[in-house]
Amino acid sequence: MLTSLFLDSGATFFASGWTQFAAAFGVAFLIMLAFGRPFINLMHRWQKRGQPISENVPAEHKKKAGTPSMGGLLIIIAIIIPSILFMPISNPTGWIALLSLLMFGAIGFADDYKKISSQSHKASNGLSPAARLALEGVCVIILAYLINRTFPLYIPELSLSLPFGIILPLGIFYYIFAYFVIAGSANATNITDGLDGMLAKLYMPVLVVLVVALYGATRIGFMDTVMFLPTASGLYAVLGAAFGAVLGFLWFNAKPASIFMGDVGSLALGGFMGTVAMLLKSEIIMAIAAGMMVLILLSSFIQTMYFKASRKITGTGRRVFLRAPLHHHFEELGWSETKIVDRFFVMSVLFSGLAMILLKFA
Repeated sequence: MLTSLFLDSGATFFASGWTQFAAAFGVAFLIMLAFGRPFINLMHRWQKRGQPISENVPAEHKKKAGTPSMGGLLIIIAIIIPSILFMPISNPTGWIALLSLLMFGAIGFADDYKKISSQSHKASNGLSPAARLALEGVCVIILAYLINRTFPLYIPELSLSLPFGIILPLGIFYYIFAYFVIAGSANATNITDGLDGMLAKLYMPVLVVLVVALYGATRIGFMDTVMFLPTASGLYAVLGAAFGAVLGFLWFNAKPASIFMGDVGSLALGGFMGTVAMLLKSEIIMAIAAGMMVLILLSSFIQTMYFKASRKITGTGRRVFLRAPLHHHFEELGWSETKIVDRFFVMSVLFSGLAMILLKFA
């Protein structure tokens, strides 16, 4: 919108993706800072008792009772407004990324609303797993179809890009792969959002990798291993807005958190992350960059599967971790919340560094 107006008036510097990125970043960050406290007060008045604390978390978390949730609503608004202002309106990639943000945010909102209205402390007090997975599946089918339509003719339809320039045609299995990427990202960020400030801190290094992948995809010769995707230029403003919004949210979500992101935020950011990775044909790179989130998701899966299998074999369910997901295991070991978040952040930076090395050389 504003980009088109500036370009029409002769301000050609707005044709630069980095200008769009910086402008969207700044506006998103300012929205979070300006409206963060009023939004928290609004959520306090609406939710009253805040998000119920699950029975499946360490006892230390009980003191967080009463903290409002659904901070992800403001994150979504702070991403959408500057994105529309500064992205090229005619470019479909930005719109697809925002559609993902909205669709997964809607699923998260329904989940949060059910939890807050019921005030149940059971871990299963939101949407049922089957309902949530089904809704995510519908979203992924729509997104995967739209994503595939954005690629230039020299990229085979319904294909996967592997390191070292390997293109693997998937056919109908492309949609199954898309489900693992997009819905998997959404559920990984959702489970990662368990300690004050943790998801925001682990998410930003992954965003850095996606921005580098975006630059490589829109510059011929910058990265020989990255496909040239001219339409991806529509993502500069969107990624800038996401970076500014998440960083601004951390101002209020750092320990002790004044507000929680909620499923509306964590699912939206995860679905958005997976969608952008697919738009950039960088799914494997994104999975490596998000390695810490993947480990957290796997810890929960391993704990559940091992407990069920051991109960069937021995009659008594056994556990691999003291408590899952992984951050709660370290809490049970006596690590402070701040130490866990900071060390997981260090690991996220290392995973993202490895991903950038692969971007350049694989």
